[in-house]
Amino acid sequence: MQFQLVKPRFHKNREYSANNVDLNMKFAASFFRCFQPSSATLAGDAIEEEEERYDDSINMNSGTDGRAIASPSFRVFSYDELKAATRGFKNKIGEGGFGTVYKGRLIGDNFIAVKVLSVELETMRGERDFISEIVALSDIKHENLVTLRGCCIDGAQRLLVYDYMENNSISHTFLGAEQNRVKFTWPLRKHVSVGIARGLCYLHEEINPHIVHRDIKASNILLDQNFTPKLADFGLAKLFRDNTSYISTRVAGTLGYLSPEYAYSGHLTRKSDVYSFGVLLLQIVSGQPVVDYNLKYGERFLVEKAWELYNTKNLLELVDSALKGEFSQDEAVRFLKVGLLCVQETTRLRPAMSEAIKMLSNEIDIEDIDISRPGLVADLMEVKIRQKHSPNFTSSPASSTTGSFQAR
Repeated sequence: MQFQLVKPRFHKNREYSANNVDLNMKFAASFFRCFQPSSATLAGDAIEEEEERYDDSINMNSGTDGRAIASPSFRVFSYDELKAATRGFKNKIGEGGFGTVYKGRLIGDNFIAVKVLSVELETMRGERDFISEIVALSDIKHENLVTLRGCCIDGAQRLLVYDYMENNSISHTFLGAEQNRVKFTWPLRKHVSVGIARGLCYLHEEINPHIVHRDIKASNILLDQNFTPKLADFGLAKLFRDNTSYISTRVAGTLGYLSPEYAYSGHLTRKSDVYSFGVLLLQIVSGQPVVDYNLKYGERFLVEKAWELYNTKNLLELVDSALKGEFSQDEAVRFLKVGLLCVQETTRLRPAMSEAIKMLSNEIDIEDIDISRPGLVADLMEVKIRQKHSPNFTSSPASSTTGSFQAR
């Protein structure tokens, strides 16, 4: 199977706004029609007046249940509609730190993925702010990002609706058992790796303010019917209140992918994502888990293995044996070196994602670049203890600010 790497379609000169008056006033009006009692409150009247003022500014459509749609691709769903679509939330296809994901099918044979957020209501933003952030996130479009199609607010329930990805995630489809890894050919591994890098580059460098994903890992990389990789769960941290402890406690997330500066001090930057991408790149090339255990060495981290093999000039030994030698040695070594460059302990030495893309495509020659020792979070319990007892522990927000998104 051959793949052609297509340049992502960046949406230049387009504004992505959580504070856009036209969009939010119209959306708020439709939201209140769905959830408010029939007797209008003063606030509801004011919103209806604003709706009339901006009536021609945005095209509103109606869903199958009569609810208003903010744009042709985004809508508010009722809980009953999503419950019916998922047959009572029976077909679970994934689970993560933010919630559980179910497969569903809407009228018209469109498959969807419904994420039921599993966090306390008091940690979430208020309904209006939640809706504003959701609308803004749904307007961020890129071929390597999962598209957010809509949402549902029903009492304490918060649900998000995404495009359904036919080939699940990298971890489910291509990693783990050898029978899965055999199907993960070298051209496909390159295709997936570069696609992930492009999606992350878009979040980091092509929209303003940028978004730090926070949780790059194999199970958060989904694959569509053409095996195009798409980053899931980006921007979800923006749905929580700024002062919520959930954000800081969630730092102790996925052992093996966490950058040391984020895990130990809560210092979150784009370079934290770069570190996680580096680990994932090593995993894609090697086919190995990020943390392994055996009787001889005990707990072993993939980053450690890669560093040792790099120092002994045996990096090719890390390449997945399931490939059975059917790969370019030069490309494999280059990809592994890019992975090691991304996980360097000193954050300023890690490349930006745009640089990493050029390194992967050999536009930047890394043959003679020195790679310094990697950072490592070896003890998740130590992280939790530090967070609990350190009054100075703070977690940076998910993006540089919470204003409008604008492509650069």
